[in-house]
Amino acid sequence: MVSLMTVIVLIAVAPGLRGHLTRWMVEVNAGVFVGKPSHRIRERLWQLLADRVGDGQAVMIEPAKNEQGWAVRTAGRNRWRPVDFDGLLLSARPRSTDRPPN
Repeated sequence: MVSLMTVIVLIAVAPGLRGHLTRWMVEVNAGVFVGKPSHRIRERLWQLLADRVGDGQAVMIEPAKNEQGWAVRTAGRNRWRPVDFDGLLLSARPRSTDRPPN
């Protein structure tokens, strides 16, 4: 079985969050972290991000036991949300309610 990496993307978050992630993962580009933290560490990192993301955005792609082999979590101002569609994970953006009707 192939062991998948975890990827975390941060946009407009406090620098302290990025610094905290570098203990467990490698920052391969500004705000993009890749690594293989254990399940326990991954859960704690996500809880930290979800609690402190503020007005920024956080996305985590992690290994999962599903058809695709991975799952997505989002936090913050990111409007895209993971949606299960017959066992496949898709990303959906809610329709904007602030658009004037046609």
